[in-house]
Amino acid sequence: MWLFFTLVTTLLWGVAELFYKKGSHENERYDHLRVCVLVGAVMGIHAVFTLLTSDIAYDPMNLIAYLPVSLCYIVSMACSYFGIRFIEESLADPIENTAGAMCSLMCVIFLGETIAPAVWVAIAIIVVGIIGVSRTERSAEVNRSQRLGKKLAVVAFAMPFCYAIIDALGSFLDIFFLEMETSPLVGITEENIELVANVSYELTFAIVGLILFVFMKYKRVKFELPKQKDKMIAAICETAGQLTYVYAMSGNGAIAAPILSSVCVVSLILSRIFLKEKLTKKQYIFISIIIVGILMLAVLEGE
Repeated sequence: MWLFFTLVTTLLWGVAELFYKKGSHENERYDHLRVCVLVGAVMGIHAVFTLLTSDIAYDPMNLIAYLPVSLCYIVSMACSYFGIRFIEESLADPIENTAGAMCSLMCVIFLGETIAPAVWVAIAIIVVGIIGVSRTERSAEVNRSQRLGKKLAVVAFAMPFCYAIIDALGSFLDIFFLEMETSPLVGITEENIELVANVSYELTFAIVGLILFVFMKYKRVKFELPKQKDKMIAAICETAGQLTYVYAMSGNGAIAAPILSSVCVVSLILSRIFLKEKLTKKQYIFISIIIVGILMLAVLEGE
């Protein structure tokens, strides 16, 4: 069953990325905040459902204890939602998926961990791909600056990198928060520690979503729910993917991880088919290099 859940998770997250992009509107200033509100609402509902159906004796103090990690994940996702208003999903998603490589580098730099030579090769491949993609932004073929203006073009292209760095920081912090010996979480056991962390994250996202909703109402930003169908589908797929992810990793994680890392491939294919996104030949080449590095890293870390 773990293989089934792995494939379902990969598909759900790929579809989520598709609908995040489909529901994004470049000219609506607060559109990325609408996504945050809807994702927060769906995650909040899922968190409440988990608390009602699971006997984990959740302590609300964990909201504060897990706040540094939760905020890393929430801020990184907000960066992603802002970026895809202006950047092609098939370009942004592979860059965002380099978070795993960045987390590995953080472990080397701050924890003094050693990694295998093959892992360094995978990271080097990813770096080459990123440098290559970055250089294509200056080409006449892409011409993003002319369409958006130089400042916004730079900010928009930086958002996938911001996602990767901040998400990697969240994953790095999780090394401490998800270990019984170092975790500041309250009332946890080996069996429920990941569930407690996930509930804390989802409840925090729900609170942030509520705050953003109030802010948008204060700013008199229209929030017509029937018009947010694509965003809602994305939020549901995102949260459903989190649920199936737990079951995917409960089996053979060494095989599940590389499959899950291919979500950027699924996203690229779906964006090409349904959104008709077209990149330059150079962009496709360098994105392919990044994907090779990501998949190679996933396989090596799963060994």
